Amino acid sequence: MTGALYAHTEGNPFFMTEAIRLLSESGELTGGHIGTTGWRIPEGVREAIGQRLNRLTEQCNEVLATASIIGREFDFGLLNALIGNMGEDRLLGTVDEAISAHLIEEVSNRAERFQFSHALIQQTLAEEMTTTRRVRLHARIGEALEEMYGSEAESHASELARHFAEAQTVTGTAKLVGYCLLAGEQAMTAYAHEQALEHFETGLVAREIELRGTEAAPDEEAADLLFGLARSQSATLVHIRSMEAFATLKRAFDGYAQIGNVSKLVAAAEFLVAAPTYPIPGAAEMLARALTLVPEDSHEAGRLLSRYGRVLGSAVADYEGAQQALEQAITIARREEDVALEVQTLNYAATVSANHLRWQESVTHGLKGIELASGDGDLYSAWLSRYWTAVGLLLMGDLAVARPHVSVLGDLAGRKSTRRRAVSSGFAVVTHMASLEGNWKGGRESNDRGLELTPLNPSHLWTRAIFEHQTGDSAEGNVYLDRLLEAARLPGPEQSMARGMAAAAAAVVARITGEPKRLDMAEAAAEAVRSEKTVSPLFAQRSTAGLALLAVQKGGQSAAAEYYAALLDKLNTMIYTVISAGRLLGLLSQTMGNEEQAVRHFEDALAFCRQAGFRPELAWTGCDYADLLMAGLSGPSTNSGRTGGTSHFRSW
Repeated sequence: MTGALYAHTEGNPFFMTEAIRLLSESGELTGGHIGTTGWRIPEGVREAIGQRLNRLTEQCNEVLATASIIGREFDFGLLNALIGNMGEDRLLGTVDEAISAHLIEEVSNRAERFQFSHALIQQTLAEEMTTTRRVRLHARIGEALEEMYGSEAESHASELARHFAEAQTVTGTAKLVGYCLLAGEQAMTAYAHEQALEHFETGLVAREIELRGTEAAPDEEAADLLFGLARSQSATLVHIRSMEAFATLKRAFDGYAQIGNVSKLVAAAEFLVAAPTYPIPGAAEMLARALTLVPEDSHEAGRLLSRYGRVLGSAVADYEGAQQALEQAITIARREEDVALEVQTLNYAATVSANHLRWQESVTHGLKGIELASGDGDLYSAWLSRYWTAVGLLLMGDLAVARPHVSVLGDLAGRKSTRRRAVSSGFAVVTHMASLEGNWKGGRESNDRGLELTPLNPSHLWTRAIFEHQTGDSAEGNVYLDRLLEAARLPGPEQSMARGMAAAAAAVVARITGEPKRLDMAEAAAEAVRSEKTVSPLFAQRSTAGLALLAVQKGGQSAAAEYYAALLDKLNTMIYTVISAGRLLGLLSQTMGNEEQAVRHFEDALAFCRQAGFRPELAWTGCDYADLLMAGLSGPSTNSGRTGGTSHFRSW
């Protein structure tokens, strides 16, 4: 086919572009032709393009070769500056010649801008050039662009970085690194986080600084690159790789500390706002160190105390220490009339309260933060206040009041300016509300969107695993449960959340299906969380719930009594969104042999679910209550599984 198409290009310029299109459609020009250095152009296409180029004058070929190094699109003024010995009129003539040959075309609505008719034409011309000439042309282009842009050169940093990257063997790395730093910051401002990541990494490689190293930045420029890389990593990496972003941030922080740049050091420490609620070794120490480098009770100290309180309360599980730091931060914020800092600190207070299972306290802080926020502040702060307000209200059974906050989270999740992790968590809350209501279609849709962003996010996996089983698709549910267990087995302290959720989800699935599969893995995951020294009560509760359900499955009376005591003060709440505390207390009481106590808890759970509008949980509570009543009629229950439970569920 290639030869036939090549023959048609003879004498008819229109067939060249058509040949490229048909080769693509036929499969002869596919993604397999893409190499690490660009397209590997099939010989037939190269010959077709070469035939057209051979018909041009030598001057036109020279102009097109130079233009190909500028890029797919190029400016006539820049081209004229590079072809200095030709004169403008002759250059215009060669441009007209190339247009007539259908190799280039004018860019509509942009004066003196042209582009190659196809990217393969540009690629062919560039590949025909020697490496030496190509590198030197990139150097000339970069210098010409700097002169052409003048004082506005910094706003074209990405374009300049590209050319100086290709020319660094001639021009050195100083300009490349400078423009990479500028381009990375501009990409971050535009929420183009993947592009920012690439720019910062290019700059660091040019400086011969290890991307995954541990050493402090040797100077301010290197620290700036590492700080930029940490921020872009935080915005693009899934939550299970947050330790990588923190390690990068630590290197920038240490570099700023060594050179004595306190303002940038504070900025780096403040970025711990992105640190999740699981423990990150060194985070609290970094903030404590930063606090020693700023004046006590200063505005900078208030900003650092705000972050320090969050880390102490959420990641280190030090509730009292967190309260002290947060109260100091709020006092400073009010003295400095810094409303944004006060709102942020209230949001962190809501986070800390939630991690210590103080749901009403968390909601109070969140609502106060929402009330004070101006509406045009940091979107992450807006997300955080709504997140914990919505979660707290849902878990306390106030679905009606939670609904507008969940709606706002859904809106924020649809904005490109919201951080990826926040977007994913926003979809998780939307999914949780849908699953509590029994809105399976809406739950799947929001869950799919969250998993698309963060495929191993345990918040999405455990919810999906449970409600697929609830709706009868055990095969699909097991796919998500296995993915959750896989995430829980990954190393690192950030996996506390995954392990706790895996334990709870596997136990709930076993309760639904009556099948004991995966219970050993669930128990191991739960015990791993319980063995951690600094795990937050929120994560610990999920593991406790999983172990409590395992005790029910196994009929372990002493274990059931232990978990009953641990969960008793959480009556009239949901244990996250998998089971009501009342139903779990009823199951534990039944396992302990105290049926009268079990009846009271099941009755409380039914009332709680009816008032909240949690229809699936209401049905499962009725199902378990029916099991208890049937066991009372037929004799003592062993509680070894959920045999016959489905029939009770249907009758309920």
